[in-house]
Amino acid sequence: MSLVLIAKNRDFTSLKKALLEKDPNLDVEIWPRVENKERVNFAVCWNHPKHVLNSFANLRAVSSLGAGVNHLLNDEDLAEDVNICRLITGSLKEQMAEYVLNAINNYRLHTITYADQRKEVKWESHSSIPKKHAPVGVLGLGEMGEDVATLLLQQEYIVNSWSRTKKEIDGLTSFAGNEELDDFLGQTNIIVNLLPLTEETEGILDLELFKKLRKPGYLINVGRGSHLVEEDLIYALDTGHLEGACLDVFETEPLPENHPFWNRKNIMITPHIAAITPAKEAADVIIENYKRALSGMELLYEVDRNKGY
Repeated sequence: MSLVLIAKNRDFTSLKKALLEKDPNLDVEIWPRVENKERVNFAVCWNHPKHVLNSFANLRAVSSLGAGVNHLLNDEDLAEDVNICRLITGSLKEQMAEYVLNAINNYRLHTITYADQRKEVKWESHSSIPKKHAPVGVLGLGEMGEDVATLLLQQEYIVNSWSRTKKEIDGLTSFAGNEELDDFLGQTNIIVNLLPLTEETEGILDLELFKKLRKPGYLINVGRGSHLVEEDLIYALDTGHLEGACLDVFETEPLPENHPFWNRKNIMITPHIAAITPAKEAADVIIENYKRALSGMELLYEVDRNKGY
């Protein structure tokens, strides 16, 4: 029995080391160097190549290396009887919450504008946006979204959420279902996307949605690049439906050098770093799920294929 780590372009050295430090008896291999594919029962993947997972005849479960699982759900070669799970850790949630809080404060306090002014040797002050005039709307209140909303509430932000079902968090105004989406948007200035990527949510960040936000509107996308209709974002910025955006995820990564986002001062770009999985914490979850898979137990953070998360 063995565990294999699979990715197109990723150094798994530190993760393999962390796994073996926690359990020296593990048989851990890094694709493509797999001695005996018949022995592989569990795989950990990130941006994995096509036609790889179906080469492991005895695969019982596969884990994403992060919170996103669309790369696994979209793999047509992955057998239906192979369980899928996400990788969530405490520090991953903490990082995400801090990233979102920082992005909001940068917007409210004009931090990026001042950084640009320094390059231009320009001395000009700007009035900060009061918290009461910048209610935050969190799209998706799963593991990550709940921590983001909680931290923002602790910082005395007005926080709304929209999800499949109602959520109960003190101080949070919860909206649920398609029938309440417009009401949610109408009470939101700063929208934070943390939705899972499904057929229903692909392209949800479009011009129609941006028009329904309170003005001025601001977008923070830390979900998936495919949630955003890129042309609609540019149009929304040009027509004043949005004042700016902070983007950590993109349809194509790395973001191409000739992409129009690079030339927009009101778009903050970060290279998919909002929440990076720490090797030692990842090892704890991976080994627990590896043992559960071998025993036929339910996995931690197991994905419902029908729901897409």
